[in-house]
Amino acid sequence: MTDIRESDHKALRLSVERPASTLSGYLMLLVLLLTLVGGFLGLGMAATPGSEAAGTLLMIGCALGFVLVVKGFYLLQPNQAAAILLFGSYKGTDRSTGLRWVLPWYSKSKISTRARNVTSERLKVNDLRGNPIEIATNVVWRVTDTAQALFDIDDYAKFVFVQIESAVRAIGAKYPYDDIEHQETTLRGHADEVNEELRAELQDRVRIAGITVDECRLTHLAYAPEIAQAMLRRQQAEAVIAARQKIVVGAVSMVENALQLLSEKGVVELDDERKAAMVSNLMVVLCGERDTQPVVNTGTLYQ
Repeated sequence: MTDIRESDHKALRLSVERPASTLSGYLMLLVLLLTLVGGFLGLGMAATPGSEAAGTLLMIGCALGFVLVVKGFYLLQPNQAAAILLFGSYKGTDRSTGLRWVLPWYSKSKISTRARNVTSERLKVNDLRGNPIEIATNVVWRVTDTAQALFDIDDYAKFVFVQIESAVRAIGAKYPYDDIEHQETTLRGHADEVNEELRAELQDRVRIAGITVDECRLTHLAYAPEIAQAMLRRQQAEAVIAARQKIVVGAVSMVENALQLLSEKGVVELDDERKAAMVSNLMVVLCGERDTQPVVNTGTLYQ
């Protein structure tokens, strides 16, 4: 699979876009009108005795001029450019919209500079921990250097699509899918950061083609079907463990506050054994999954 990186660009001779020398087509319409007028004048002279030769030459000249002028017209829409070539040699790019004109022996290769939107296929990639995941992305890109896009790359649209797949595989293998402890950058939990790094990674790969990547966003992210159920059970178990940890931490804090308040207000004096019993009872009440059944003590604290 093609993998063009920044270090490889220096070894390549890149084309550079430059403005082309072209004319306004509306000005050349006036010239076209003059050739028509000259042709009719030549026709009149050819019918006049004594000026037949001059009239014939004028008609031929105007006819040739008419053909040359007509052949040079071309039209550019907004966000469209035309690379001008002379016998295969690049002479510049015309980005002026409207009716344009260039000498007819120059060839013109039109290229769109509009933003394009492409969604990659779902790729199966191993994440940082080796878990197989499915991942896909949506990319918004456009041509910014027409010379590089047309002359340095065989098919720039296909080239971009291949580099999208390569960049997605690189980013997918760089991060884990998820982290229950929230201590790592993950594909699932840090979408903005991952999207920006994916955009930078792809931009580095397609720069050789004169392409600018405006936006990258993951559109699909999931575990591969063969491990999806197992990973779901693991996530559920990790979630239960994390919840239990928070419950225990909260219960310990509540018990500690209860003992401190009882001691400060002098409500009751408890020895170490009774404190331990109280802590045990409170922890059961606070951490238990079921409602507790209270037991009323009608005797003394020690009976």
